[in-house]
Amino acid sequence: MELKAVVFSIPFGVTFFVLGLFVNLLQAICFLTIRPLSKSAYRKINGTVASLLWLDHIWLLEWWAGLKVKLYTDLETYRLMGEEHALLMPNHICDADILIGFILAQRLGCLRSALMVVKKSAKYLPIFGWTSWFQGFVFLNRSWEKDESNLKRSLRGLKDFPMPFWLTIYAEGTRMTPDKLSEAQKFAASRKLSIPKNVLIPRTKGFVTAVKNLRSFVPAVYDVTLVVPEGHSTPSLHTLMEKKSTMVKIHIKRYSMKELPQSDEAIAQWCRDRFVAKDSMLDKFRAEGTFGDQEIHNTGRSIMALLVHSSCSCLIYLAMFKLCQKFSLLSTWRGVGVLVTSFAATVLLMHILIEYTKLPKQKGVQTTRSTSGKATGFKFN
Repeated sequence: MELKAVVFSIPFGVTFFVLGLFVNLLQAICFLTIRPLSKSAYRKINGTVASLLWLDHIWLLEWWAGLKVKLYTDLETYRLMGEEHALLMPNHICDADILIGFILAQRLGCLRSALMVVKKSAKYLPIFGWTSWFQGFVFLNRSWEKDESNLKRSLRGLKDFPMPFWLTIYAEGTRMTPDKLSEAQKFAASRKLSIPKNVLIPRTKGFVTAVKNLRSFVPAVYDVTLVVPEGHSTPSLHTLMEKKSTMVKIHIKRYSMKELPQSDEAIAQWCRDRFVAKDSMLDKFRAEGTFGDQEIHNTGRSIMALLVHSSCSCLIYLAMFKLCQKFSLLSTWRGVGVLVTSFAATVLLMHILIEYTKLPKQKGVQTTRSTSGKATGFKFN
């Protein structure tokens, strides 16, 4: 991790680390005492507790890094968002997608019940992974033989969820990279499929299973398309720590679950067709720079995120100051050693999180070309 990111991560990291441990402690207590008595009450309380940490992440994106998120959808969909259960199907553009999803959920009032299907290794991340596990994220091995029964069980367990939830599933199965785009293009060419330029080819088994197990009590699928406009860099946890401002535009189209076909193969083809449509929409966006006239004007950055981060930071640093005074930590070598070790642990924690989200080295990619001969493809910064 570069020195700049290390230095910038320390103030946020201290708050994140202490707040996260506090959140995890409360979650563990609720899991052991409330969940056995009332699963519904546990989910409500746990969602509220977890949202404290997610709001801290939102502060990092919106107030520290200056990330701007613009939403495009029709007014009827906007009215229903946050008022109904929904299965979200976004394209996966970067490691910050999950955090961007938190921003969207917070704006629409369902941050407490924003659930996601993520890879199993994320469960073991300090603070973030533990909070996600308690909240009810679904963790997959990326091996269908191992994942099928776990996914079905997790999906069925949402039937009695006490408040409107969003379940996000990344059908592409991985983040967009030049290498993966190249592989997807070669695969599409070999199968005589539409060759993608801006998305990957979805892995449909998880999506089909989600639809079949949720359709009896989840009324809608939200087809979510994310894009970074020209002139802006793709966000990452690393660049966010370095205060590199950028923008993400999001288009959402709602489909009633009743509109989806019944058979497994027909659902799988419906999913593939949506990603072909996403690809065309992103082509059009890159030509015009907009999703059209459906932009939803919101109130801007989250005041709640600012209040949560500011109040938690003040309380944490005040407590640290009092501890330093009480135990004379700054006047003895032992005390200084304790402080240095604590800050080193914070830096190590942030380093682990940032390294985990980094993309692997790319081998280079040959993009497809449009009929006009102009190179096309996803932009990476």
